Amino acid sequence: MIGFSSSWEVAVIPSLDSFPRVALGQWPSPLEDASRLTAALGGPRVLLKRDDLCGVGAGGNKLRKLEFLLGRALADGADTVITFGALQTNHGRETAAACARVGLRCELVLTAKVPRDGDAYRRSGNMLLDRLFGAKVHICEDAAHADSVHRELLAEAAAQGRKVFGIPLGGSNDIGLLGYVAAAGELIGQLAERGIDRARVVIPFGTGGTVAGFAVGAAALGWPGIVDAACVVNPAEESARTLHRLAGEVTRLLGLPSPELDHVLVDDAFRGPRYGVPTEAAWAALRLFGRTEGVALDPVYTGKAAAAMAHSIGRGEIGPGEQVVFLHTGGLPGLFGYLPEADAAFR
Repeated sequence: MIGFSSSWEVAVIPSLDSFPRVALGQWPSPLEDASRLTAALGGPRVLLKRDDLCGVGAGGNKLRKLEFLLGRALADGADTVITFGALQTNHGRETAAACARVGLRCELVLTAKVPRDGDAYRRSGNMLLDRLFGAKVHICEDAAHADSVHRELLAEAAAQGRKVFGIPLGGSNDIGLLGYVAAAGELIGQLAERGIDRARVVIPFGTGGTVAGFAVGAAALGWPGIVDAACVVNPAEESARTLHRLAGEVTRLLGLPSPELDHVLVDDAFRGPRYGVPTEAAWAALRLFGRTEGVALDPVYTGKAAAAMAHSIGRGEIGPGEQVVFLHTGGLPGLFGYLPEADAAFR
């Protein structure tokens, strides 16, 4: 586990109104008491921040990023978006839906980086929805193939006089992070309405934009809470470097002081063998959330973060007097890509 601490001065977040933005989500997303989950864990009060419920394309955390990313794309006069991911990428599905909403062409360059095959993974879940939302899906077998396809798409767009706006994996760049800088203020306000001035927020750490954006927003507002970042893609040290880099990028964009993030804990104990490979602990977390709260997680992101949270509560690392917020980043469609294991796990 890696922690950052500093005496970074409290700053006021500059207005985000100066950045182009499109409306994709329904904010604020609900903050729900999870009383049966709390009782089952026998620990602190747990609340669920339901970013999985809000907006187009079956919802999810990427919509907050895409509001700013597609706002910038439209302001720049783009007519085509190209982005990347694994076959069952939630980011790709949300980008496809968001592009359909605002009238942009969407090209998804998807790489078979996860060691899985079969119809469930290659045709259902997010893959099915990508096509439903009108995206042009390009399936690549490795990174070199994806790079070649990307170059071909750029050349084709140039030849046809189209203007391309590129979005990185997960929408995790300085512009995309603005979505979770804003979300930090939203959640802190919701907690304040409940009389909660400090909490521990559990967030899956994939490409890092959600964690970094939230952490920067919370720190800039002087909020004294803790962010538990549960790695699901890269090991803790690499994820920590990504966190620091992204935080620096968005603070420069906002004109804020260079960040040294207070109380951001990056943990990879429940990452599993690699990205996209479910663990028994993740399946157990899916059953726990489903059978106590009727809330569906996914086995790639939220399931692993929930497993980390349950473990920390069970070991007393999260104390019984703490207030815990689980940031539900979505991902339900991806669950269907894991149908054989899910079928066995839920019997």
